[in-house]
Amino acid sequence: MSELTHLDSAGNARMVDISDKPATWREAVAGGSVLMQSATLALILQGDLPKGDVLAAARIAGIMAAKRTSELIPLCHPLMLSHVALELTPDREHSLVNIRATVRTHGSTGAEMEALTAVVIAGLTIYDMCKAVDRGMRLTEVRLLRKSGGRSGDIVLEDEADGS
Repeated sequence: MSELTHLDSAGNARMVDISDKPATWREAVAGGSVLMQSATLALILQGDLPKGDVLAAARIAGIMAAKRTSELIPLCHPLMLSHVALELTPDREHSLVNIRATVRTHGSTGAEMEALTAVVIAGLTIYDMCKAVDRGMRLTEVRLLRKSGGRSGDIVLEDEADGS
């Protein structure tokens, strides 16, 4: 395992110096799910929740969160994002909403944290909008699916053909 890049030789937290890293096109894709009661998912799909369109609000929240990741995570570089997309896919059989965030940038550092943040905030938005009817919801399986660009190149952690 490689050394932790956010610690200096004395073990103090530091921002990684990316001054000498070349700018390249980078993309990160993250996923997660919000598990809920089947009745809650039905209300989401029918648009019968008092706070409004849950999936539309979650999509906007995820996009906004990706753009503000450096304000939320200490030592995270602010990025100029060229693309953020969220897919929210209801799954009636498993009573959940799958969340997938894709983030692209042209820069000197990757967009993994932005994609993961988008998934988490979209999931929390679903929870917030539905908690009056289902406090047992769970945000699960948040993970990086793949990334491309930069020194490490393409990394596929989960085959998206498996339904991720």
